[in-house]
Amino acid sequence: MKISRHETVDGDHGRIETRTCTVIHDVSWLQERHDWPGLKGVVMVESKREINGKIEQETRLYITSLVLLACLVAPMIRAHWMVENGLHWVMDMIFRDDECRVRTENAPANFTTLKHMAHNLMRRAPAKHSLRAKRKIAAWDDDFLASLIAA
Repeated sequence: MKISRHETVDGDHGRIETRTCTVIHDVSWLQERHDWPGLKGVVMVESKREINGKIEQETRLYITSLVLLACLVAPMIRAHWMVENGLHWVMDMIFRDDECRVRTENAPANFTTLKHMAHNLMRRAPAKHSLRAKRKIAAWDDDFLASLIAA
């Protein structure tokens, strides 16, 4: 197995998305140039999105230490980005991450850690409110804030 390919087509929310995943395991040429330990393959994911007659295309490249067929690698990559995008969306919508202007020394990493901790505490809270509502309630109600920390 030197090359494998897997294609999926999804139609949802008025768009059609075609993803083609190609895995190349003959990477001796790349290993000669870079000597990456454990390098076993190169993965290329080509995405084509059609929305209202407009076509957007994107190509992403990955290196991997796995020796798997494209039909197994493609869902792994998709699952990773679903988690990554979902967390980014929550952090931006709930904590306004993209608007944060903290830029010096360790402050950005420290603020990010605190926001992730707050996010995890709010998610675990048994209250039926949205994360945004939980954040506001915690700011207004010391007892609710204490219950988040003690949970």
